[in-house]
Amino acid sequence: MKKLSIGFRLTIGYLALFAAAQLFFGAGMWLLLRRSLYNITDDELRAQIDDLTNFLEAQKKNASVAKLQEEVAEAYPLEHSGDYLQIYDDSDRAWIFRAEFLQQHMPADGNSGVMTQARYHDYTLAGGSFRFLTQQIEVNGRAFDVQTGLPTAPITRILVLFRRSLLMFAPLLLLAAAGGGYWLSRKALSPVDAITRTARTINATNLSDRLEKLRTGDELQRLSDTLNDMLARIEHAFIRVTQFTADASHELRAPISLIRTEAEIALRRPRGEAEYREALRHILLEAERTSSLVGELLTLARADSGQETLRIACVDLSVVVEEISNQWQELMATRGLTFTREVPNEEITVLGDRSALQRLLTVLLDNAVKYTPAPGRIELRLETTPSSAVIRVSDSGIGIAREDQPKIFERFYRVDKARNRDLGGAGLGLAIAQWIVQQHKGSISVQGSPGKGSTFVVELPLQATQTEVARSSSAVFSR
Repeated sequence: MKKLSIGFRLTIGYLALFAAAQLFFGAGMWLLLRRSLYNITDDELRAQIDDLTNFLEAQKKNASVAKLQEEVAEAYPLEHSGDYLQIYDDSDRAWIFRAEFLQQHMPADGNSGVMTQARYHDYTLAGGSFRFLTQQIEVNGRAFDVQTGLPTAPITRILVLFRRSLLMFAPLLLLAAAGGGYWLSRKALSPVDAITRTARTINATNLSDRLEKLRTGDELQRLSDTLNDMLARIEHAFIRVTQFTADASHELRAPISLIRTEAEIALRRPRGEAEYREALRHILLEAERTSSLVGELLTLARADSGQETLRIACVDLSVVVEEISNQWQELMATRGLTFTREVPNEEITVLGDRSALQRLLTVLLDNAVKYTPAPGRIELRLETTPSSAVIRVSDSGIGIAREDQPKIFERFYRVDKARNRDLGGAGLGLAIAQWIVQQHKGSISVQGSPGKGSTFVVELPLQATQTEVARSSSAVFSR
């Protein structure tokens, strides 16, 4: 079953809400009008009682029942207020006046028990509806039970006319509300249609396209901006994956081609043992390079997918730096490089993965060795600030131009592309180093200039207790 569109559902909801509001409004207005009309009628009844009170007060104090009957019979039948009036002398137990209509349609009670309480009554007499006010009044020491009424037919006619008008105009208003609601919903959701049309045209070949920029300042504009930001991130990630795939293919093709060529040359004609051994040595060297490249590619792939996890624990960075420097010292001596290190003789604790930190130092030292010709100098220093541990790897090598410094942490980027094959690098080491630093919530940067060497600076946050010790040492030193 096909679901209704949002615009149609909004229209139905708006129409239902408007109909409910109209119902409550109409019913409320009808009740208010009815109450107002009855209040007007009640006020008129009270006015008649007040007029009768004034009339009786104007009579003689000791007037007889017959005299009162004569005076009332002479005055009230001539007025409309006497059409539904009856007066009972509660003191003398006699009727003073009863309108002809009441004599015909309302039975008289000699005790007048129905008129002893002051209240309003609604009666149906002779097929008509009436409202009566019953009240006891005292005039000149005598008690009178008075009942006066008015027909409520005008009230009924007004209420029926009002209800008929409501029922007649309500469908027209609902129809107008439905049309207005549908127009408003279509107008409000028209940007969604534009976004949908544009989104359907975006695919892998045109990820640079963006949704229409809205200027409505509402939720739809925020949605459009959010989707455009998402498309930008997807485009960036797609470009990175495409570039990564192309670079990886290029890097893997070169050693595979060399291995294949070396094997084909060795098998082209019979050779001596020395020539075969030399060919195998070349093949082994390229295989080792390829294996190293594949390992780095797998590391970055697992990092991108979130599968490369680190075992975070308290690590004494001084011990890690000492161990790695010992491993590299002999290699640098064979390369004709002077290697110096400065490691504090104290515990410098960080939260991190020991093997990842070792790999970080290995990448930085390996990078320094590759790009520092003999005789050269490489220096490894570990120091602390009040909040972080700082590792500095400096060399006197070829250096890095200022325009290249922001790019060297990109994958497969090489400053010296011509010499990279001889040096055995693929341009992934620094990308891996940056990922390790980011996982440790630190920062890595590079300083230097062509011909004057380079300095890589890594800052890692100290553990809380270590931070307090460093701050205390800094305070003592400053004193």
